[in-house]
Amino acid sequence: MTAKTPLKILFALIIVTMIVVTGYATAQQSMFQWTGLTHGQDRYWTIATLCDAYFGFITFYVWVLYKEPRWLPRVLWFVAIMAFGNLAMATYMLLQLAKLRKDEPASHILVARNG
Repeated sequence: MTAKTPLKILFALIIVTMIVVTGYATAQQSMFQWTGLTHGQDRYWTIATLCDAYFGFITFYVWVLYKEPRWLPRVLWFVAIMAFGNLAMATYMLLQLAKLRKDEPASHILVARNG
């Protein structure tokens, strides 16, 4: 099995899950009737929003998993991203940008693995 296969499975599951979760939430309550958690039925869109956010965190983490060659940083970044979300993700990006040499373009952080 190539490295692409688990990624295809992961992202296909994310798509299917998001379709199911948003479809279920829509069946319970129109997205335009969401009132910001002031009614019990708002929980469906809250669940859909949390799924969307955490799937975004997982998507970002897949890139971190590629970038980080050692398991300890991989595990620590996973915990940080799942616990602190965009705060941890922005921190990771700033650290990666700080590692760039002055002559390197920012796009270099996207493909170059950490050493």
